[in-house]
Amino acid sequence: MLLTIDVGNTHTVLGLFDGEDIVEHWRISTDPRRTADELAVLLQGLMGMHPLLGGELGQGIDGIAICATVPSVLHELREVTRRYYGDVPAMLVEPGVKTGVPILTDHPKEVGADRIVNAVAAVDLYGGPAIVVDFGTATTFDAVSARGEYVGGVIAPGIEISVEALGVRGAQLRKIEVARPRRVIGKNTVEAMQAGIVYGFAGQVDGVVARMARELADDPEDVTVIATGGLAPMVLGESSVIDEHQPWLTLIGLRLVYERNLPRR
Repeated sequence: MLLTIDVGNTHTVLGLFDGEDIVEHWRISTDPRRTADELAVLLQGLMGMHPLLGGELGQGIDGIAICATVPSVLHELREVTRRYYGDVPAMLVEPGVKTGVPILTDHPKEVGADRIVNAVAAVDLYGGPAIVVDFGTATTFDAVSARGEYVGGVIAPGIEISVEALGVRGAQLRKIEVARPRRVIGKNTVEAMQAGIVYGFAGQVDGVVARMARELADDPEDVTVIATGGLAPMVLGESSVIDEHQPWLTLIGLRLVYERNLPRR
């Protein structure tokens, strides 16, 4: 079984693969203060009772694939794999790792590992040209060419960041639950804020994707738009451009990159 770990700024998503099938997944908060020992205890707590794994740490795990946008957590996860999974092959997505996707940007090393991994999965599942919209701490838009190349993208403030900013900077506003309101025209402050977030972000997605698609392909209709990320369901029903929803896109990409970097026997 392959354990995949996607460390984001806000949440860390873990997935357990049996071959090509994801058989279990977990979502936890990302805490840069956690030590390697604390992370190991957390992993044991999540996986220890799973029927496909043994009761001891590392039992049943044949490989580990990790990508992280938080350097301090990546450092501790390196220590976890060394101390607690020493006999298990571990791969961290970083410069030098083979992905099969050329990165055609000015500074390839600046592109987040999760965005590259998303592009890998998008090419494998849907081909190119494609645009991946990842609804995380930031909302990222990543463009993949018809030849399977990562050509660049867009980074915008995420949904939760926007909600928090309204609550902090608006004197008479407060942090609200991110939920679809009953109508676009809000009858109270909470509904008005929810409408601004949900429909505002749907409009942002439609506008940005339309402009990217015109640059990416001669016929924008040829571009497949894939949504992923924990907050994607908030916007799916309101956006007119999203073709596919794949919540485990990053985990699937990690599995693919892991397989491409396995030593050949």
